[in-house]
Amino acid sequence: MNDSDLVLHLGQEELVIRSRYETLSIANDFLIAVAFAVGSVMFFYESTMHAGTWLFVIGSVLLMVRPTIRLVRRFHLVKVGGSGSESARDF
Repeated sequence: MNDSDLVLHLGQEELVIRSRYETLSIANDFLIAVAFAVGSVMFFYESTMHAGTWLFVIGSVLLMVRPTIRLVRRFHLVKVGGSGSESARDF
């Protein structure tokens, strides 16, 4: 392997886009964790079981949001002339 194999050509705009979508993905993951953790605790009590069920539904919908974020990010990167490809380090 030589030095040219390790060169990445990322523009400033592409780095900003990647950073913003990564932050959005992290926030989404955090909301998923909160919804399932709080929903789980609510299942211990009969009076909050209905609300806990809704938190599980919300958490499930948020699980579907993550691939949507990745897909929108990919289209956005291609639109601005970026590669749109992902690596093992991408979210």
